[in-house]
Amino acid sequence: MSAATNFLENKVLDHVLGEGVRNYTSPAVLTVGLFSDNPGETGAGTEISGNAYARTGVTFGAASGGSATNSANVTFPTATGTWGTVSHAGVFDGTDMVFYGALSVSKSPTSGDTFQINAGQLTITLD
Repeated sequence: MSAATNFLENKVLDHVLGEGVRNYTSPAVLTVGLFSDNPGETGAGTEISGNAYARTGVTFGAASGGSATNSANVTFPTATGTWGTVSHAGVFDGTDMVFYGALSVSKSPTSGDTFQINAGQLTITLD
C-alpha cells in the first residue's frame, strides 16, 4: 500500500505547514478493512460486510527507508458465509481511511475461511 487518502494528505500538510487548528494526532489504534474494489483516495470503495467480517487491528514497526510493515499477523474473524472477492485493503485511524492499496492476490473467503495478512506483508511506503 503506498497510496495515502485525501484525508491523510490534508492532515499531513496542515501538520507540517503549521496549521495549528487542524493538527493530526497519531491514532491510538489502527485497523485494516477489506474491499471488493479500489476505495481510491476518497475511501469510497465497497467494504466487505456481513458473515462475521470486521475490521481488524494492525501494528507497524518503525519506518525505515520510507516504508513500514506490519509487525504481527492481521487475522480477521472466521467467515460464516461468503465475503465475495477481496481485492483491496485500507488502513483506518478509527473512522477515517488513511492508506489503501491493492492486494497482491485477490481472495474469495467462504464459510470457515480465515483471512490473514502475515507479519511483514502489509507495507506502507511514502516516496
